Amino acid sequence: STRLIYLALDSDRDQSPFVTDAAGKPLDRNPLKDARVRRALSLMIDRRLIVDRLLDGSGEPAGQMVPQGIGGFDPALPPPKQDMAAAKKLLNEAGYPNGFGLTLHTSTDRFARDSDLAQAIGQMFSRGGIKVNNVFAVPYNVYAGAATRREYSAFIFGFGTTTPDSTIGLMNVLATFDKEAGLGAFNRSRYSNTQFDAALKRTLTEFDDAKRLASLREATRIAFNDVAVVPLYWPIVHWAAKKGIVYEPRRSEETLAQKASLAK
Repeated sequence: STRLIYLALDSDRDQSPFVTDAAGKPLDRNPLKDARVRRALSLMIDRRLIVDRLLDGSGEPAGQMVPQGIGGFDPALPPPKQDMAAAKKLLNEAGYPNGFGLTLHTSTDRFARDSDLAQAIGQMFSRGGIKVNNVFAVPYNVYAGAATRREYSAFIFGFGTTTPDSTIGLMNVLATFDKEAGLGAFNRSRYSNTQFDAALKRTLTEFDDAKRLASLREATRIAFNDVAVVPLYWPIVHWAAKKGIVYEPRRSEETLAQKASLAK
């Protein structure tokens, strides 16, 4: 599907509510503001293992907002491969040679294996030198509101692109929050990057298709090289039909009657 499952990190506040030192005491500075730390966390995650073991193969590891075949996809952004040595080197460069403490939050009922996903990521972070203080799984009707109120430091979410290109996802999930301009509506981590915003703005005012898609790829590279969010995977969605019925699946995950037909 075109739904990206991702880990959001509080990259805005100087202090974050669920970030501690290795001993569990609150930190006076927020390591998640440092792109090297965010990149280190991304490199600790084995996306292929998550897809193969946790999802029984029903997913595709992700390195950006949309999968191949959707406008704005950039082949120069493959899914990051797990590299614990590189992750620990980045933490050391950022000033956290002994890691730091982090609590993960997730929903319990939003998508398949959401709470198990957080547990798996927590284990990977622990192996990478992060002290995982806790993993909290909360029903989505409570979870979404708390995330919007910015009560979490590291939390799992998903965004489904329902358009032919990645514009809607970049606008809603990664653009600097601006309520009046209608930008960053789902940017719950309040990530902000002026270079990305400028590239996205050029996209929104470009009517030449080739130039617009090139600008989308540029914006995507800026954001994901900066680890705006940690992309995890795109789920593979399954439909079933009784014998004699053929259904044409949609990457948007919608189930539409007109996509069903009698088998020939």
